[in-house]
Formats: sequence, C-alpha cells, structure tokens
Amino acid sequence: MSRGLENLLAFVQSEHRVCPQPRHWTKLWDLLPDKKRDGAGWEPPLPLILAVWHITSDAQKRERLSLHIRWAAEHGALDAVAAFIGSLDPSQWHYEMD
Repeated sequence: MSRGLENLLAFVQSEHRVCPQPRHWTKLWDLLPDKKRDGAGWEPPLPLILAVWHITSDAQKRERLSLHIRWAAEHGALDAVAAFIGSLDPSQWHYEMD
C-alpha cells in the first residue's frame, strides 16, 4: 500500500469520521475514473446514500468509502480524491455517534 493511500485512509477514519455527507460523497464518487455498469449496479458500487443511508451502519459506510479510495488509488485518481477530501469542511462529514 502506498504511503499516500495509507495516509488518506488514516485521515478519513480519524476524529470519528465515517464518510462525507451524501451530497459530498456523490461528488467524490463522480471523481472516480473507469466506472462501469455491473448488472443492475456499478463498479465500484455507489455511495451508501439515499434510501440506504438510514439502514446501513457506520461500519458499512466506512468500508464503502475505503473501497472508493482504494479504487481511486488503483485507477490513478488518488491525488484528485485526496484533494477533494482535504477540501471538505468538518460540517460536510458524517461522524460516529457517541
């Protein structure tokens, strides 16, 4: 695993972050290159937003975000995704509830 990928994954999981708020997570997903339809879904899978936001756990959301970041790294878009994530204000994140 590259240092940049490692650092980004650590950052998104620090300070009780789970994932970007839905609107911002969609923007992150839009940055991912080489997306393709896979049956009724997408590869990589869509963010866990809309109808599934309230029925998925924070762990599931965190795992999906990690998958998106790893996809970005594997497809040459880690710098763009890292810049986007770095631009997010704390209010644009979903956090674990204590």
